[in-house]
Amino acid sequence: MKLAMIGFGQAGGKIVDRFLEYDDRTGSGIVRAAIAVNSAKADLMGLDNIPQENRVLIGQARVKGHGVGADNELGAEIAEEDIDEVQNAIDAIPTHEVDAFLVVAGMGGGTGSGGAPVLAKHLKRIYTIPVYGLGVLPGTDEGGIYTLNAARSFQTFVREVDNLMVFDNDSWRQTGESVEGGYDQINEEIVRRFGILFGAGEVGDGQEVAESVVDSSEIINTLSGGGVSTVGFASEDVELNTGGGLLSRFTGESGGDDDLDAANTTNRITSLVRKAALGRLTLPCEIEGTERALLVLAGPSEYLNRKGIERGRKWLEEETGSMEVRGGDYPREEPEVAAAILLSGVTNVPRIKRLQQVAIEAQDNIDDIQAESEENLEELVEDDEDELEPLF
Repeated sequence: MKLAMIGFGQAGGKIVDRFLEYDDRTGSGIVRAAIAVNSAKADLMGLDNIPQENRVLIGQARVKGHGVGADNELGAEIAEEDIDEVQNAIDAIPTHEVDAFLVVAGMGGGTGSGGAPVLAKHLKRIYTIPVYGLGVLPGTDEGGIYTLNAARSFQTFVREVDNLMVFDNDSWRQTGESVEGGYDQINEEIVRRFGILFGAGEVGDGQEVAESVVDSSEIINTLSGGGVSTVGFASEDVELNTGGGLLSRFTGESGGDDDLDAANTTNRITSLVRKAALGRLTLPCEIEGTERALLVLAGPSEYLNRKGIERGRKWLEEETGSMEVRGGDYPREEPEVAAAILLSGVTNVPRIKRLQQVAIEAQDNIDDIQAESEENLEELVEDDEDELEPLF
């Protein structure tokens, strides 16, 4: 699948930057074009892979290149005011070669949280290809203002895109980790999961063609209908044996009975699919009630068999209750077999309900503090007003 990726804000820019690095490293060719948009000049300068001409600084008249300070209403305003500057960069993208736009943003900050939904709305008005969002939720320990931003951004972003894929920082931050180290690890996890999903079906010169091809239309159909999506992932290492053939914990021993090997591979694939669906999702949720799903098995072709993929797909159908579960393989010469599962149209998401509840409480607290602050200032000044005359 060929994507035009637009990273909005600091987190969005860093993730798109990492996607370009992944593309370069794996040769997957997912990113047809990459743009970073920000109101903070320093954040744009900190990127490594996005070309300079594709880094767009917005809001210079309002914030002078210093960011919006986690004010996502201001982020939305400057995105609307400077949308033409962003469009100028998008005009250079050969959109006839692109399957979809992917707008990437952290939803807890200011620029991306406010600006990404504005950009998504603008793109949908102009282009006929799908516009997807990839939104990153802040951790609950990051503070009330970020939770409030995320809740407001989420409910706006999800309405403006054709599908919103969500990654929850809360599920991935590890105790004792430095902030920078934590975000690096999270960005790598995002790119790895979505890289396999979007990379499936792309065949370069000399590469093997999948038995069950997953092309861009399969991904687009899975994401159609809107709503929220989450991604599951599980992998097992494949080891090289000294005889030059591939050996693995995945298939057991090399050699031996072919039927036994095939049965073993089938069982291992099914087990990997279960681990991916029931393990740590990008957005924790109940998978029952998922509207549509897509299963991609990636790895050396000798470890992928159609029976295992079909059995995994049927199990996923039973677990989700969905009649729309697509599946296929993605042969690639990486030392692992990986299962990536896209669950689209999930609705039983306690984390989102909790986020909205905490945001409502945070909003009430902010209003109370504001009112109390104004009262306290009145009291402070009133005491002296009888005896002192103001200047004007």
